[in-house]
Amino acid sequence: MTDLSTSYMGLTLRNPVIVGSSGLTRTVDQLIKAEEKGAGAVVLKSLFEEQIKFEIRKVFSYEDVQSAYTEADDYIRNYSRTQTVDEYLKVIKNAKEKLSIPVIASINCVSADEWPAFAKEIEKAGADAIELNIFVLPADIDMPGVEYEKLYFHIIENVKKQVQIPISLKISYHFSGLAELVKKISWSGVQGIVLFNRFFNPDFDLEKFNVKPGNLYSTPEEISTSLRWIAILADRVQSDLCASTGVHDGYGVVKQLLAGAHAVQICSTLYKNGFDQISLIINQLQSWMEKNNFSRITDFRGKMRYKKSEDPAVYQRVQFMKHFAGID
Repeated sequence: MTDLSTSYMGLTLRNPVIVGSSGLTRTVDQLIKAEEKGAGAVVLKSLFEEQIKFEIRKVFSYEDVQSAYTEADDYIRNYSRTQTVDEYLKVIKNAKEKLSIPVIASINCVSADEWPAFAKEIEKAGADAIELNIFVLPADIDMPGVEYEKLYFHIIENVKKQVQIPISLKISYHFSGLAELVKKISWSGVQGIVLFNRFFNPDFDLEKFNVKPGNLYSTPEEISTSLRWIAILADRVQSDLCASTGVHDGYGVVKQLLAGAHAVQICSTLYKNGFDQISLIINQLQSWMEKNNFSRITDFRGKMRYKKSEDPAVYQRVQFMKHFAGID
């Protein structure tokens, strides 16, 4: 019988398909639906640091007390922050009461100030793990890349002091030395690293002359970036690797597992096709394993990783030498 179970961050998942953090994991009803369709785990919609600051600014726009007296200023800031976090904690508690699969909380960080205390509350609420989604674009032309990297380690260090549950880090590929950075992150004690998050992609409205969202959802073609880096880093770092972005069907999951991923997050394909896509993906994974006589995920996970490849240079090649040069 085919066994789809896997281990990720020390958590046992019935299969490697994780519903990634998004509006689709905002409510308990949605989480229940994901479990019913077969998901191995769920990552809750992120608690955004910027969201909390927005709520505070919104309150100030209604109550012109900021300049009135300091006590009112402090009260409103603390109330807005506490209310937003409490609502998030309620979702965690209710989810843990009704779901049997792992529930992973998500914190979207842009600084190292707020999150350690919130992480402790998240652990108390019953979350099985925390995903730190550090969402910083290195766009300051006067700030050295090493300063951006320090922020990541500062957040990790502060959160680890507060919690015992597993921690994963979801990062982008905007680093000058990505492989070395991931290795160092894995040394920090985080149990999982998710490759990669997707930034908001800007586009221009040529009629209104303003910036609008572009490429809201990933495409299957985008799998190549995470596939390359999962394959390069698998079994070369100390954290479990989770693949994200560009996985739209079961064969995308298979590819990431072959590259060496312990788990795979899906999101855009659910927006496009609904929660039934989870069942389809799992059925495709199982059918592929049966066709190729694999009884367990561990029978083929990492089979095509960099360390196992007969031509590892293929993962480092970035130029179109053959296709566009007319070479047969």
